Amino acid sequence: MSDYMPSDKEMINNLIDLYSILQQIKKENGNHENKILDYQIKVTIAKLSSMGINVEDITLN
Repeated sequence: MSDYMPSDKEMINNLIDLYSILQQIKKENGNHENKILDYQIKVTIAKLSSMGINVEDITLN
């Protein structure tokens, strides 16, 4: 097992990538309600917000 810990910048980049992918999946599904997907998006937004990242500028419409 490695003791490697990603930097804050790496974690933020990974979370932004995840948020982008989750948004794309939601859009591809026609924005139909999917409780699990919606929950994962909320959790990812919360994590990004806790790191000071505002997701408004990167939210897919």
